[in-house]
Amino acid sequence: MVKFILIFLAVLVALFTAEMLAPVQAAVVQPFTASLATLSAALITPFDSDVIAYGRVIAHSVNGFAVSIESGCNGVEAAIVLVAGVLAYPAPWRYRVVAILAGFLTIQTLNIARIISLFYLGQWNLQIFNWTHLYLWPVFIMLDVLVVFILYLRYLEQRPGAASG
Repeated sequence: MVKFILIFLAVLVALFTAEMLAPVQAAVVQPFTASLATLSAALITPFDSDVIAYGRVIAHSVNGFAVSIESGCNGVEAAIVLVAGVLAYPAPWRYRVVAILAGFLTIQTLNIARIISLFYLGQWNLQIFNWTHLYLWPVFIMLDVLVVFILYLRYLEQRPGAASG
């Protein structure tokens, strides 16, 4: 348990430090965040043709409401927590890679639902938007990380010799 915690914390610190570096922000995080805005707008457009995306922003061209996807709202930090947990737990690398990829996809799928729901909540009621943005969705995203990690551990438990790596 101590080894898991130490590795988890070391990976967490290393990845959060790397994420904060200006070159990583410019080359990876900001383009990824912009792609989330573009994808979210593309998913909305068949139902609402007045939605546009530019950079990290999703905007409604008629009523002017817009949301900007900022750091902490792009799912990167949640993915870092999952990666740290997966890497800290002993398992063969192929299981770790699959868990990280599947977990990242799960986190981002939920995050896109979050972005779209907040975009419409903000147009409807800013007070509910703020509460949902600050309290409800962060819990759901981290709960998603926990569920993915627990499912990963359960999967490893069912595989003979998988908990060594």
